[in-house]
Amino acid sequence: MAHAWVSIGSNIERRKHIARALALLEEHFGELEQSSVYESAAVGFDSEPFFNMVVGFNTDESPHVLQAQLHGIEAACGRQRTASLSARTLDLDLLTYDDRVINEGKLVLPRDDITRYAFVLYPLVELAPNERHPVSGRRYADLWDDFAQDSQPLQRVDWPSRS
Repeated sequence: MAHAWVSIGSNIERRKHIARALALLEEHFGELEQSSVYESAAVGFDSEPFFNMVVGFNTDESPHVLQAQLHGIEAACGRQRTASLSARTLDLDLLTYDDRVINEGKLVLPRDDITRYAFVLYPLVELAPNERHPVSGRRYADLWDDFAQDSQPLQRVDWPSRS
């Protein structure tokens, strides 16, 4: 079994699509480790704010199959893939797969979003502060301490607790 971390984002009907994604991920992979949900501004394009979070789970699927499954869940939630940055119903990105380092076409692990975006790094820190980045070897908590946090503010969202 491998452990995967996946980021979830939405800025179109945010609550609906994130709730649906969580249900579909849980259906496919079982119990999920879930960060809090955070609101953040769109980065790199003008759009409505996003809700973002990170989930973790164990899987027997290969990284390529897992990525295809994530794309399938996005499609089930109405995601239209375009070449440019734009608003989206759902964005599911495979961040890590154990400590594997992969660079095979559209599958790049660990995903560089971990060190680029507060809305990815901070929820990951919330779940796994002492886990180490597969390339740099630095703890996620240490990466967060060095992150320019004021440049990408996050607001925690009141999200229903899971029972």
